[in-house]
Amino acid sequence: GGVPPAIDLVLGATAGCLACFLTNPLEVVKTRLQLQGELQPPGTYPRPYRGVLRAAVAVCRADGLRGLQKGLAAGLLYQGLMNGVRFYCYSHAEDAGWTGYPGGTVAAGAVAGAVGAVVGSPAYLVKTHLQAQTLSAMAVGHQHNHESISGAFKSIYQQHGVVGLWRGVTGAVPRVAVGSAVQLATFASAKDWVCEHQWFRKGSWAAVLAGGMVSGVAVAVTMTPFDVISTRLYNQPVEADGTGKLYRGFLDCILQISSKEGLLGLYKGIGAVYFRLGPHTVLSLFFWDKLRNM
Repeated sequence: GGVPPAIDLVLGATAGCLACFLTNPLEVVKTRLQLQGELQPPGTYPRPYRGVLRAAVAVCRADGLRGLQKGLAAGLLYQGLMNGVRFYCYSHAEDAGWTGYPGGTVAAGAVAGAVGAVVGSPAYLVKTHLQAQTLSAMAVGHQHNHESISGAFKSIYQQHGVVGLWRGVTGAVPRVAVGSAVQLATFASAKDWVCEHQWFRKGSWAAVLAGGMVSGVAVAVTMTPFDVISTRLYNQPVEADGTGKLYRGFLDCILQISSKEGLLGLYKGIGAVYFRLGPHTVLSLFFWDKLRNM
């Protein structure tokens, strides 16, 4: 508390962008792993990407070192929009005293995350398309073949209008709502807990990092299925009228993945999800917390 919501919007956007710049390579790896073997039974498809480190090496071989920063501009735009709005809404909830009620932190985090997801959805759509693009020999998922971030926005708008820019938002809202609720709730609780047990001094960077590390574990476990669904919905090919060729929506995506890839299909790329979300959670919340104190 103590920081005006308008300032929190700027601080949240800044914190998200700083974290995104450092963790985008893991986002590229995560996207490739989640699209690998789409709607195919385990063991029946080639696996050009195996594990986080080997997948990162595979990306470098196919696209060069710059390949690990594919979709960075779209990622920065998404993080700026989503986190700015998310922290702005959460700050409003703090000022209104809603986070003081039982479950208030979780509810405020979920609502703030959902609003941020809707605002940032077009940028996430383009980011997913760009990060999935690679050489045909290493391609997984549908290849949209955009030439740039501006070209991607223009192409999607020309083909499907404004509505097309928000395609996949039904997967993004529960993804970010769940992730945001767990992240903000566990971060605040963990930070207070380590301070109460006098492991770290209140307000110290160590307490902030400890809270972020615990939060990162919780977010990775709860968010991975939603993350897989969101990636699939955003990247799928579409008909001329904007209808998805593979999935009709959020529930259909869950059912198809579960029936064709097994329940573990919903946890594809969980290692990359944690290695990306863990540092991203730590860094974004660390930057946000420290910027607020400043």
